[in-house]
Amino acid sequence: MNKWIYSFGKDTEGNADMKSLLGGKGANLAQMCLIGLPVPPGFTISTQVCSYFYENNYQLPAELQTQIEDELSGLAKLLGSKFGDLTNPLLLSVRSGSRSSMPGMMDTILNIGLNDKTVVALANKCKNERFAYDSYRRLIQMYGSVVLNINHHDFEELLYLKKTEFGVMLDTEISIEALQQLIEEYKQLIITKYGKEFPQDVNIQLFNAVNAVFKSWMNPRAITYRKINNIPKDWGTAVNIQSMVFGNMGETSATGVAFTRNPSTGEKHFYGEYLINAQGEEPLNQ
Repeated sequence: MNKWIYSFGKDTEGNADMKSLLGGKGANLAQMCLIGLPVPPGFTISTQVCSYFYENNYQLPAELQTQIEDELSGLAKLLGSKFGDLTNPLLLSVRSGSRSSMPGMMDTILNIGLNDKTVVALANKCKNERFAYDSYRRLIQMYGSVVLNINHHDFEELLYLKKTEFGVMLDTEISIEALQQLIEEYKQLIITKYGKEFPQDVNIQLFNAVNAVFKSWMNPRAITYRKINNIPKDWGTAVNIQSMVFGNMGETSATGVAFTRNPSTGEKHFYGEYLINAQGEEPLNQ
């Protein structure tokens, strides 16, 4: 059996020298684990799977599903939460990772593992109902846009109308009731535009997300970026599946990026951008 997956976290299998196999993000996540930084555990599907995917008519290797299931079992033991569990659900992010950085060119999906039942479990576990339903509506929006190719603006329009209806300006001001309504409207939009329901099976969510990220290697913006930056097409992308941490749990959490140098000037000092009570690639504040 071919080895398609490399874990990082408690038993890290990669390092910074493995970018051709793990992509830049996967190799660096592994290296961060090796030097003792607190990295949420996960695993990287190698760039070899991307090559296989395009050489075999968009099919994934037969052994990949079993290897992913093994990794999910390992994460459940390590974290005490289980993918799809109705008491303590494990949620996942699915991200691309070429060996050369391609910021914003490929796709990401967050909060994989939420459905109509696990969202209740998450709310109960965290004692934060608004956070749980906010995370769920974000998943449906990202899944609809990235996996089902529904126009992102269709979801944004529903979000805008809901804020107008409830008389609020900011996403963070939307009430639990409004979020629950918005989730149902998002699900109906998917039925209208795609002809099928948003999947409640968390394993279907995950495998469709992996497929979508591999497909994003050949989306128009990624192709153009590679041409401009002389990045070979046959390098492919890895896919990083990582246990979620959350920036949208309230005023004491945030999303952001940090650098050990100023990315604009190269000056050697700590530099970062962040947004409080947010998630993913929303506009950031310096």
